[in-house]
Amino acid sequence: MRFPAPLIPGTLVERYKRFLADVRLDDGTLVTAHCTNTGSMLGCNAPGSRVYLSEQHGKNRKLPYTWELIRVGRTLVGINTLAANRLAREGIERGVIRELQGYERLRAEVPTRPGSRLDFLLESAGEQCYVEVKNVTLVVDRIAAFPDAVSERGTKHLKELMRLRRRGQRAVLLFVIQRTDVQSLRPADEIDAEYGRWLRRAAKAGVEIFPYRAKVTSRGIVLKEAVPLRI
Repeated sequence: MRFPAPLIPGTLVERYKRFLADVRLDDGTLVTAHCTNTGSMLGCNAPGSRVYLSEQHGKNRKLPYTWELIRVGRTLVGINTLAANRLAREGIERGVIRELQGYERLRAEVPTRPGSRLDFLLESAGEQCYVEVKNVTLVVDRIAAFPDAVSERGTKHLKELMRLRRRGQRAVLLFVIQRTDVQSLRPADEIDAEYGRWLRRAAKAGVEIFPYRAKVTSRGIVLKEAVPLRI
């Protein structure tokens, strides 16, 4: 996933109201950028951090800037949660995610029952595989952790994957880690113990869980390789 235009560097002043961030550009201009990340962004929102914005103008956009990256120490982290699904799709289509190869068709945003939908459905010769994607930015002692805030929606998705698995469907949870400084992934029990319990139940019920980390640069982001799951 390459950025269509060079990103604009700046310094984070403040993230607020979840969806907004004030950024001081290198020329001194203060701008407000859209933040797509609805989590706490723990460890990825310190004022004074180097950040990178994309710019896009359109009649339906209230803000031309979108916050894409932040530098944490020596590591660039992708904080745009919308990128996770694009990275997952590219990873499937380009054969990076080996566990999800061999399917003929891929559909996005697939309803599974009234009021519930998952990110992808892979199909081939009567076989179906449902895939839910989660974006990960939190790292503790070089271990990626999810979620970074209490996630009732995430727990709901786990239960839906378990339901589909009980019906004989293949069910997959794909963690997209938008940073390279990680060795493995674990549930963030200290933040959302309920999610951790359901993640372990899902694994025991046959839901397949694949954490993949990405290489992040100011030119683009690409899914690179799997890391171990520690539950």
